[in-house]
Amino acid sequence: MSYQAEYIWLDGTSPTPLLRNKTKIMADGKEPPMWGFDGSSTNQAEGGASDCALIPVRSIPDPIRSGDNVLVIAEVMNAKDLKPHVTNTRAACVKTAKKYAKHEMIFGIEQEYTMLRLDGTPLGFPPGGFPGAQGPYYCGVGAGRVVGREIIEEHTQACIDAGLLIEGTNAEVMPGQWEFQIGAADGVTVSDHMTFARWLLHRIAEDYEVVISFAAKPIKGDWNGAGAHTNFSTKAMREGYPAVINACEAIGKKVLQHVENYGDDIQSRLTGKHETAPWNKFSYGVSDRGASIRIPWQVERDGKGYAEDRRPNANMDPYTVTRIITETVCSAEKL
Repeated sequence: MSYQAEYIWLDGTSPTPLLRNKTKIMADGKEPPMWGFDGSSTNQAEGGASDCALIPVRSIPDPIRSGDNVLVIAEVMNAKDLKPHVTNTRAACVKTAKKYAKHEMIFGIEQEYTMLRLDGTPLGFPPGGFPGAQGPYYCGVGAGRVVGREIIEEHTQACIDAGLLIEGTNAEVMPGQWEFQIGAADGVTVSDHMTFARWLLHRIAEDYEVVISFAAKPIKGDWNGAGAHTNFSTKAMREGYPAVINACEAIGKKVLQHVENYGDDIQSRLTGKHETAPWNKFSYGVSDRGASIRIPWQVERDGKGYAEDRRPNANMDPYTVTRIITETVCSAEKL
């Protein structure tokens, strides 16, 4: 009996890569093999040498097709030498994770996103106008406050059925905006699971003719942007509060290096308003959602735990964000 393997990868679209996918029909008992694709159509090659290779690196049950069908994360490789393609950010993430494995870094990512109609307006916004001011929508319930719940329910169950590390969901501050959380796991695993979860969200929303936007500031003006708050901790942080402070201080020494890798259009979102810190200033504080990094109140109380970098955009590359946080924190941490 044959089954379907859905290969999923990140393309070379700039400034924010898109998810791509294609299906390979596999004979029963056979593992998904290396496979080629036309890189000239994904901004990953020139027409005169268009072939790129996909190397399967992680597979999960396909919760949409069910049965023996699978979803497959694939890394993009150069066809000639099978080395990582320049757009292959996962390979660099794997290398960093191995280098700092002794620090036992783990992550949890809070993925915000906005549901749009096909004309680009958010669900919950009246045609040609605006809804009531923000306030009743966050974690809300009821018509007029919440929209798109049917997509949320289907997506959440799909993630559970696929075995993904989904931890929760909630309606966000702006109408039509939602969040789901993935974690906790090492940087590579949490990034793979986030990639699967993003793909499933896009795919499920197709059936409702809804566009999923990860734009940092989908609606200009007095509306919240969309982020991907990234929670992180090393073994030392989980054992003592000084390591939490040291991690924040280390990140504070590399403000622009981090911000420049945290997603497109970050300056429009990190304004110092709407629960953000200014993009070019660094701060950290306990229970402070206006800081660059928030230390949860229970972490201070317990004297150990984790920290939340609130700056990454919804459109960030999780492989890049987990890699750079790992490099900065672990390189400054003494074992």
